[in-house]
Amino acid sequence: MTRRQALAVVAAIVLVAFVAWRLERHQQPAVVPPPGWRALDHVADGDTVVVDGGITVRLVQIDTPEVYFTPECFGEEASAETKRLLPRGTLVRLVRDPATDSTDVYGRLLRYVIRSDGLNVNLRLVADGAAAPYFFESVRGEYADTLMRDAEAAKAAGKGLWGACPGTQLAPDEGVSTGPPGG
Repeated sequence: MTRRQALAVVAAIVLVAFVAWRLERHQQPAVVPPPGWRALDHVADGDTVVVDGGITVRLVQIDTPEVYFTPECFGEEASAETKRLLPRGTLVRLVRDPATDSTDVYGRLLRYVIRSDGLNVNLRLVADGAAAPYFFESVRGEYADTLMRDAEAAKAAGKGLWGACPGTQLAPDEGVSTGPPGG
């Protein structure tokens, strides 16, 4: 190896080390949630999120239009609303409804997602018209009356999916069905 080649190798090593050091310095520190709290990793779709540790959570007692497999009207918007309410790193409490199952057939936790500021995301999505109440097997949980009242108000006001997807029915025992994208 010539002196010139040796210098090139040393320069490359120094450059790689410097870049690695800079990247390490600028990475955001991992969020370490306090006991009883979880850090949101990402939103999978309008009614499903993943928290730290790779735990998948299905927001209980609500349903949003689909974005995968058979996309539905307002599916993308519902997912965007959930992402707006729950950006990566948001600290949340996962609250089980004693009236419902703990997990679904896919192994997802069934929970209300409560932000550190006290906002119940499940309730907010319904009030904003991004979701509808869904009482799987007709089981009405702790917030069933609030969910129905908020959904009826959102529908009457034409909020969210209720205004964007004509003909959508409020059918809490069946979940929401908004039809194909574009209304």
